[in-house]
Amino acid sequence: MIITWLSGLVRRRSGRLLAAALGISLAVALVAALGSFLTASKSTMTDRAVRSVAVDWQVQVQPGAKPASVLHTVRSAPGTRTALPVGFAHSTGFHARTGGSTQSTGPGVVLGLPPGYRTAFPGEIRQLTGSASGVLIAQQTAANLHVAPGDTVTIGRPGGGPAHVKVAGVVDLPQADSLFQKVGAPPQTQPTAPPDNVILLPAAQFTRTTAPIKAADPAAVATQIHVARDARLPADPAAAYTAVTGAAHNTEARTAGGGLVGDNLGAALDSARQDALYAQILFLFLGVPGAVLAALLTAAVAGAGAGRRRREQALLRTRGLGLRQIAGLAVTEATAVGVTGGLLGLGIAAGVGRAAFGTASFGSTATSAVGWFALALLLGLVIAAVAVLVPAVRDLRQGTVTEARRVVGRAGTPRWMKFYPDLILLAVSYFVFRASSSNNYSLVLAPEGVPTISVSYWAFLGPALLWVGSALLLWRLVALALTHGRRPLARLVRPLTGSLAGTTAASLSRQRRPLARAVVLLALALSFAVSTASFNSTYRQQAEVDARLTNGADVTVTESPGSHAGPSAASPLAAIPGVRHVEPLQHRFAYVGADLQDLYGVQPSTITSATSLQNAYFSGGSAKSLMSKLAARPDSLLVSEETVKDFQLAPGDTLKLRLQDARTKTFHTVPFHYAGIVKEFPTAPRDSFFVANAGYIAKTTGSDAVGTFLVDTGGGNQKAVAARMRHQLGTTAKVTDITQARSAVGSSLTSVDLSGLTRIELGFAVLLAAGAGGIVLALGLAERRRTFAIATVLGATRRQLKGLVFSEAAVLTAAGLAGGTLIGWALTQMLVKVLTGVFDPPPDTIAVPWPYLALTLAAALAAIVGAALSGVRRSTRPAVEELREL
Repeated sequence: MIITWLSGLVRRRSGRLLAAALGISLAVALVAALGSFLTASKSTMTDRAVRSVAVDWQVQVQPGAKPASVLHTVRSAPGTRTALPVGFAHSTGFHARTGGSTQSTGPGVVLGLPPGYRTAFPGEIRQLTGSASGVLIAQQTAANLHVAPGDTVTIGRPGGGPAHVKVAGVVDLPQADSLFQKVGAPPQTQPTAPPDNVILLPAAQFTRTTAPIKAADPAAVATQIHVARDARLPADPAAAYTAVTGAAHNTEARTAGGGLVGDNLGAALDSARQDALYAQILFLFLGVPGAVLAALLTAAVAGAGAGRRRREQALLRTRGLGLRQIAGLAVTEATAVGVTGGLLGLGIAAGVGRAAFGTASFGSTATSAVGWFALALLLGLVIAAVAVLVPAVRDLRQGTVTEARRVVGRAGTPRWMKFYPDLILLAVSYFVFRASSSNNYSLVLAPEGVPTISVSYWAFLGPALLWVGSALLLWRLVALALTHGRRPLARLVRPLTGSLAGTTAASLSRQRRPLARAVVLLALALSFAVSTASFNSTYRQQAEVDARLTNGADVTVTESPGSHAGPSAASPLAAIPGVRHVEPLQHRFAYVGADLQDLYGVQPSTITSATSLQNAYFSGGSAKSLMSKLAARPDSLLVSEETVKDFQLAPGDTLKLRLQDARTKTFHTVPFHYAGIVKEFPTAPRDSFFVANAGYIAKTTGSDAVGTFLVDTGGGNQKAVAARMRHQLGTTAKVTDITQARSAVGSSLTSVDLSGLTRIELGFAVLLAAGAGGIVLALGLAERRRTFAIATVLGATRRQLKGLVFSEAAVLTAAGLAGGTLIGWALTQMLVKVLTGVFDPPPDTIAVPWPYLALTLAAALAAIVGAALSGVRRSTRPAVEELREL
């Protein structure tokens, strides 16, 4: 009997079964794809963090300990691949005589590198010019001393006479911040910047050169053990962080206090584990609604045949089948739909993974992919049970044969409307949103000194309640409009249905429950597409803003300290092919009270020609208005928020800064007027700094020297332009391009790559929108073939039947599009606000991907029109034939 029943369903209800299976397949495919992608992303974050570190550990040998003993202990520690000793010594300064003049620097650092160091740690030193062995000098030091390979540099030694060394090569130290860190010191006591003056010596020469320094002051010479590890790490950044920090603590214990580990690898993984949590948050915020929507689509498809299912159950009961046998048939149908949809979904997920990522596992391990695919298949079976089996069993237990065989029923009001859950949910959503978007709220919690981090998942409640509450409110509004708006509705459909306008309005009113369900489903699908696409576009927009904020512009030329290049130096740079505009940016230092802060001098009228300034960078006015203030009143000053609080400033207050005069080399007081707050600025640090008018700074200090040139290339060819500038400038200046900043910035924004997630989600959003619009309408029209046949018998013309079908499609389209747009807009605003921690800096405006939204709209409209045309074709079949089949 089960086989006979199943074969009958396949022959007679193949369309409905296929539609339900497709709905389940979308949910299964989305969960399998997103889950596998999330696992692969976490593994990628771990690998990226490991690759970003040049030296995994810097083990500082403590005073009184023997370096050889600490080195032996570190080399014998589990997971150590390479461990080499590096010497650090302080110098009173460096001197060089070139071109008939003598140049001197302030205090510097001398490093002693053992043989094989550059091979063991290739990311620590980048060769610029000259030999890769022998005495090496840092690029900035070479620029300060005006030396090149072959020149002689004198090293000042405290407690001894000067030492003379011959420069063999010029190098760059890409990870100078970590190289010169204070191992074991808290973050607030770390150096604000690495030393400007560095010379690297071979180990033997370092020992001879620093012997007088060590004899005079043993604390001035130190030894570090630089370690490269090859221990296998877990794919999850959080688990990898735990493993690395545990190994570091174990090594410290092995040295018995003789060594203190500077865990660079652990620091990188610490950042990566926070990024992984943000990726998980994005998965939940953007992926789960899609799976829920696919489940709702399946339920709507199953619900479209509810009336027919009840009549079939009544017929079986009248012919002697028991409740258990009929329930078994329902189980068979649910199982068939669930298995078919689940396997189809897994096939879709594997195909998407292979097409988009080159592998069916989305880049994750086979074990992880199998786990997610199994979980997704189980989800498909659960959806089938809830959408197909549960309603069938409920109708079987609660209904009677007489009620089930009734063709015309009453369209009552859903019971939930009497308790106004929609308004309650929206109110709760608003209060949760207010709490989760406050200034003191943090979505990712990483308490200082605590090795674990967590996510405050209750923030998910706001968007979730908004989504559900908006859907219920839309249902209420559509039901009320169809119930009490028959006359306006009749006038609206009259051009389509003619004399059947009243009948059409009455039919729509009677079908208000399935029609409201279809409207809500379409609106939720469109809102999912709108919110997901807008959030992802805003994410990409802010990723670019973050990179531009760090680098300053497409290409940035940073002059060496002590150079005196003026604004006129921009002309040779502007002549380089590919350059559209060059903007000079002054960089000085100023004292406010006893606090030394960075000072940036800008040309207010042209600064935006080379870089972008967002309103989010400022407070107390927009970017345009504050730049206008600097131009209108040259002594205006933009101040950090921290400085405003510390000095209790009010707009217009005079702020006296001490700047160095270029002629006398002494600091003197220069008055400024506080004009606004600057939070972020291109190339500026994240803490306190000032922004002022470059002309006023040049006038009051007697120097128009420029620290940085911001180069606009029109958004393209940044690498090529940067290479040309490096060739032209040599080692006299540092040239960086925005492509380097995109990969180097260590924020969660640029570390979590959403491109793969975006491709998956947006593709499924189009399918869901089309399915919600077309499949549900088509099945609803198919269930009312009896109505169309009776209307034909009573004399309805073909034009009137077309109007009847297109009227329902028009109501569905208009209400669904309006509701989806409003819900999507509100949800996007809430997502961006709640997930502010993902954006750095926060977005000034939300980016709207109009081409994608147009594609989604076109897909939904095409599906609706196709379903309507199919309904029209069915409505014109001979009435006798249609009634005979029914």
